[in-house]
Amino acid sequence: MFGTESSLSMFLNTLTPKFYVALTGTSSLISGLILIFEWWYFRKYGTSFIEQVSVSHLRPLLGGVDNSSPTNSNSSNGDADSNRQSVSECKVWRNPLNLFRGAEYNRYTWVTGREPLTYYDMNLSAQDHQTFFTCDSDHLRPADAIMQKAWRERNPQARISAAHEALELEDCATAYILLAEEEATTIVEAEKLFKQAVKAGEGCYRRSQQLQHHGAQYEAQHRRDTNVLVYIKRRLAMCSRKLGRTREAVKMMRDLMKEFPLLSMFNIHENLLESLLELQNYADVQAVLAKYDDISLPKSATICYTAALLKARAVSDKFSPEAASRRGLSTAEMNAVEAIHRAVEFNPHVPKYLLEMKSLILPPEHILKRGDSEAIAYAFFHLQHWKRVEGALNLLHCTWEGTFRMIPYPLEKGHLFYPYPICTETADRELLPMFHEVSVYPKKELPFFILFTAGLCSFTAMLALLTHQFPELMGVFAKAFLSTLFAPLNFIMEKVESILPSSLWHQLTRI
Repeated sequence: MFGTESSLSMFLNTLTPKFYVALTGTSSLISGLILIFEWWYFRKYGTSFIEQVSVSHLRPLLGGVDNSSPTNSNSSNGDADSNRQSVSECKVWRNPLNLFRGAEYNRYTWVTGREPLTYYDMNLSAQDHQTFFTCDSDHLRPADAIMQKAWRERNPQARISAAHEALELEDCATAYILLAEEEATTIVEAEKLFKQAVKAGEGCYRRSQQLQHHGAQYEAQHRRDTNVLVYIKRRLAMCSRKLGRTREAVKMMRDLMKEFPLLSMFNIHENLLESLLELQNYADVQAVLAKYDDISLPKSATICYTAALLKARAVSDKFSPEAASRRGLSTAEMNAVEAIHRAVEFNPHVPKYLLEMKSLILPPEHILKRGDSEAIAYAFFHLQHWKRVEGALNLLHCTWEGTFRMIPYPLEKGHLFYPYPICTETADRELLPMFHEVSVYPKKELPFFILFTAGLCSFTAMLALLTHQFPELMGVFAKAFLSTLFAPLNFIMEKVESILPSSLWHQLTRI
């Protein structure tokens, strides 16, 4: 036993301060590298790499999963249902108020040098164009055949050249659409092109309407021509709205909704709501909400927050948090607060943009309902309407955070809507440009292993610094620490030596 202790003490005495500096420095470097990797992985995927490996690979090996348990089977079925719900809730929608590429998005790029649209967003738009503006019989009309290829082109200049080529053959409505969207550098130019597109589109629509019952091919042509005409008229109305002719825009939108009541996929009512708010025609806004804010219809931030704005308008000019805390909320104030809570539950990202706690960017061409992309698209057009209602933003500021006390676990259960989908962050990162910091809800706490490696890195770095500055003193501390660490082992060895016969112990030490 004495030999063991003497060899240990000799080993400790031979260790120089340089060894301790190298040891602590190496430990600090390794833990720092682990910390950097863990932080990068968490920022990109939203989870800890070490925790994921532990759950995915180590837990099954340790018997942590029991597939035979009926309880686990039921829970897995529940998880599958929730996953299906999340997938359906994370469907990407066309932004009904999307800007013009040539006149607005490209102008932003020329001024700032930044690309406001992501490749994923533009690729979705290309798919939309092929779905709405083409059909299987396009090869029968030369201009449509050219445009069918143009919508698949990735190069903007190639698309524009193809549109001009199609117009040389005949008046092609989809060619005018492409030029109005991408080549026109002002809204006035875009409007002129859309007016030409209306004439061509109406002619094709009337011809296909007469032949739509003659077969599946003619029915597909009529469906395509209907989509083209509705798109053109809606964009014409948006041009009028952008050029200040708001009443004209409202009339065009109302006529379009009456003429094509079944084409709700374009969400023209959201364009109408924004235009009516600009006119401060709140009675008509309420009438539109009465029709579309229905439990059987899909919700949106525009629907929920416009409803909250109308209720807030009734009380916001006289609202005071101090007075409300003394006397309590009146019925009208309670209704306004509940409407705000409902809107915030649907999309919790919007208030930060309305209250200008977060900077706005140009909205994308596609949005994810309940996501950051939808919040940007809503606030970009509706912030001015909230500012116009006296006290509305003050009421929102005082009450919106109360929603989170009502829903402490938003991913597990909802209050008025389904639980908040977990896929919004990933989809929004694809839709929004890199220079925008995506809003995440609920805020993710840092995983334990990131905090642990951060503490380990800091501790070992401090030890390395102290050892370098005070080598002799830290050497004494290290020896004392190691002696204390090995003290229980020495105690056990002594007990074993006292119990075992000396001859047997001698043989074991020789082994």
